[in-house]
Amino acid sequence: AAAATKAEDKAPAEAPGAPPPAAQAVPAPAKGDRVFASPLARRMAKQAGLDLARITGSGPHGRIVKRDIEAALAGEAPAAEAAPVAPVVAPAYIETPLSNTRKVIARRLAESKRDAPHFYLTIDCAIDELLKVRKQLNGRSPEGEGAYRISVNDFVIGAAALALRQVPAANASWSDTGLRLYQVVDISVAVAIPDGLITPIVRNADHKGLAEISREMKDLAARAREGKLAPEEFQGGTFSISNLGMFGIKEFAAVINPPQGCILAVGAGEQRPVVSDGALAVATVMSCTLSIDHRVVDGAVGAELLAAFKKLIEDPLTMLL
Repeated sequence: AAAATKAEDKAPAEAPGAPPPAAQAVPAPAKGDRVFASPLARRMAKQAGLDLARITGSGPHGRIVKRDIEAALAGEAPAAEAAPVAPVVAPAYIETPLSNTRKVIARRLAESKRDAPHFYLTIDCAIDELLKVRKQLNGRSPEGEGAYRISVNDFVIGAAALALRQVPAANASWSDTGLRLYQVVDISVAVAIPDGLITPIVRNADHKGLAEISREMKDLAARAREGKLAPEEFQGGTFSISNLGMFGIKEFAAVINPPQGCILAVGAGEQRPVVSDGALAVATVMSCTLSIDHRVVDGAVGAELLAAFKKLIEDPLTMLL
């Protein structure tokens, strides 16, 4: 009996794992009890004469914060802090379906830049004499059906065609079986259309006069914009020209039109200071850049072609012989 009494005396008051006593309701803190509030909230409450013990805190662990004081002053219960809402981003673009023309352009240009090792040669051409001859020729245009109006681009087409006849090694294209040296000079001319661009062809341009080139080019460009060209009128060609001079572009480099070996990019004619016979002068100068597939045309041949082109452009009367 004595041992049992000692065991009972040594036993803990509550066995391990026993449930805790039921929680009792905690009365509202009496005046003077500690209330958790931010310094700003305490200052605002003091200035407004509010009893912090009667305000429910919405901050961490029930702390009274500024918005609780503002809600108490407004006679409203403090609202729970809203979770941040992800902004709704409106689309910043309009996507239009790809036309077949645009798909073909994209495929061919990507193929050209990927496969053809481009290099570029630029030359400046004085065109003051060309502009004088152009004005004289247009002044002699007949009335009616035979009328013509020659543009600077028509001179460029004619000069490029004649230069290719003089330097036939540049009138070539690449194939997996060998280099193709063309026996005809067919000039492809880039024309902007709603779907991108197209290159109608002036066939045998080296055998045509400026008036004939002008009339043919105007007809091809008009029908190209209307989508009325036959496939043979824009497929093929041995050399290409892209002219952005009418848009005020000073100089640019065009992407080769595969499988051709070259394309000539023509900039705007503008007045620039030049040195002539040892003296400073002002001339109308047009920059032209030849993009070349190095597999087809070497640098020396490209330079020879541009030299022949420059001579014809700067002395346009030789184009009429």
